[in-house]
Amino acid sequence: MEASALPAPVDPHALHLILAHFNQRRLRPSLPAPSWREDLREEATLREMEGDFVESERALVADRARTAPIDSGSFVRWFESLRETGPGQEDPLFPWLRTRASLAEMRWFLEQEVAGEAGFDDLVALTQVKLPVQPKLELARNYWDEMGRGREKAMHGPLLGNLARELGVDADPSRVVWEANALANLLVALAANRRYAYHAIGALGAIEMTAPGRVAEVDAGLARLGVAKGARRYFSLHAVVDLRHSAAWNREVIRPLVDGDPRAARAIAEGALMRLAAGARCFARYREQFGI
Repeated sequence: MEASALPAPVDPHALHLILAHFNQRRLRPSLPAPSWREDLREEATLREMEGDFVESERALVADRARTAPIDSGSFVRWFESLRETGPGQEDPLFPWLRTRASLAEMRWFLEQEVAGEAGFDDLVALTQVKLPVQPKLELARNYWDEMGRGREKAMHGPLLGNLARELGVDADPSRVVWEANALANLLVALAANRRYAYHAIGALGAIEMTAPGRVAEVDAGLARLGVAKGARRYFSLHAVVDLRHSAAWNREVIRPLVDGDPRAARAIAEGALMRLAAGARCFARYREQFGI
């Protein structure tokens, strides 16, 4: 699509479908093409659309982010309090998935979740570029875990793909609700643009900190529906390993970054709140779908 042909959508479904396809293209390995100049012009238009989206999300959380302290010890305590007080925490969707959802409803939910999964390993890899040594090493350890510590069968991304295949999940961006695409688009935008590097740190740290309880509920719901243990390993694994990842992330990544530059605190806070708010928006849309 030529830049001049790109719409200027106000409809969030159209916007996030455009950005989802853009992210697929820009992250996928490719080869030089004669149209590279036209491609760059199109990319500039798309990146401006992306920037407008991210800045609108920042504005929604700015007031709360300003309440975050800027000394590292107090900031980490503030950050950890988001586990209980952040957007989307203790959402009633997840007990319902554990106890009530049918297989068809669980499959629909997983289509949205897989679409909203931007690839944590790739997000970590993009985020770690040029970080100081201590945070960089922790992101390296986190990445190594995501990569199954060098074992293909233990890689986290393919584990989710295995579950999707087992249940016949089709997570094509054109099939899912815009809120799921917006979640993935937000995470890619933060990780792929260095002006949002600290925001990415906050967003990824929020995932590690808040995911374990939710994924445990999903795992229990899948078990109730008779899904084999091997197929749901992605969820059973993350119910445990993310607890360890979160403690290390807060200690080895967030604390030294805020020590090094207290201005990073607000950006990290914004990133965490943006990610949690995007998740809460998804949960509300899913509850609407299910009549909860």
